Amino acid sequence: MVWSIDWTFVHLAKLHRQHPKLVDDALQKMIESNPDLTWSLVVSAYLDEEINLGKAAEALGIHELELRDRFITLGIPLRIGAVDKAGARAEAQALNSWFSQEDGALLP
Repeated sequence: MVWSIDWTFVHLAKLHRQHPKLVDDALQKMIESNPDLTWSLVVSAYLDEEINLGKAAEALGIHELELRDRFITLGIPLRIGAVDKAGARAEAQALNSWFSQEDGALLP
């Protein structure tokens, strides 16, 4: 039997209501086994402003500054700059962590 994509999505949604763990586990395995799919989902969520650069990097298992470089190379717009003091502190800590691996800490 050949299932159409639309049919599959409709029935996965129905099955998810009845057996959420079954569907969640299957989707998680599918995503984890396909790095291109993972990348596309994360970039889509980032572009839709559902996640920030830090969360995107975390989801991809890379450092935020590495992801920033990749986005620049690919022409993906960066949303840079902290919205509040806590965000600024988190950015400073990320930079400190990045540089401390190579040159020594920038911040105390």
